[in-house]
Amino acid sequence: MLHAASPTPGFCLSSSSNLNCRSYSTKALVRARFSVCCSVGESKNGATKVEYTPWLVVGLGNPGRKYHGTRHNVGFEVIDSISKAEGIRMNTIQSKALIGIGSIGDVPILLAKPQTYMNFSGESVGPLAAYYQVPLRHILLVYDEMKLPNGVLRLQPKGGHGYHNGLKNVMGHLDGSPNFPRLSIGIGNPPGNMDVKAFLLQKFSSVEREQIDASLEQGVEAVKTLVLNGFSNQVYRFNLGQKYKYHKV
Repeated sequence: MLHAASPTPGFCLSSSSNLNCRSYSTKALVRARFSVCCSVGESKNGATKVEYTPWLVVGLGNPGRKYHGTRHNVGFEVIDSISKAEGIRMNTIQSKALIGIGSIGDVPILLAKPQTYMNFSGESVGPLAAYYQVPLRHILLVYDEMKLPNGVLRLQPKGGHGYHNGLKNVMGHLDGSPNFPRLSIGIGNPPGNMDVKAFLLQKFSSVEREQIDASLEQGVEAVKTLVLNGFSNQVYRFNLGQKYKYHKV
């Protein structure tokens, strides 16, 4: 069942942890903010609280069953994979997007699949980022990339739109800034003189599907690494491994 986000006093989600406690909540529902607070030690004044900056992880795609499994919708598939791996239910509609709220480790995340169609994705991303006060450095966009071989992933801290209309629209709704992370999933180039639009809305071949399925698992791990550790050496090694994943020695 889907739910529409509505102004309520707040909400709190929690789960078991090695720490003494963990929860996150939104308090003011106008310009709301959610955070993880955990008790990491006792002092004379009580427990020390640690606040984690939330992440907004957005997969780009087109809504509707007829687009399911197409090349242009791999961003949606990564969000679905994260949702399944982390047990985050995608059951709320807000800002023209299907969203789910949960956490990776102790870090709160908001998963989103804009329902605006690809070329208007910014109509969801901009309002969600503003509503939850997520800084640019914590907005991760996940999308398909024809410049990469099928199934090859690339994680970057920022960049241009590369003529990707969905990405371009999101940038327009973030004051034109390109300074947000992105995870691109390679889908390869159209063969011969095939129309680009037809290629993007085409489903993968059986061999390509196997490569994409493997990349989805790798994408989930990449997102988890980024959320927990930022752009560390692990991300550099991930990108290097992806670049040469199909090269035979």
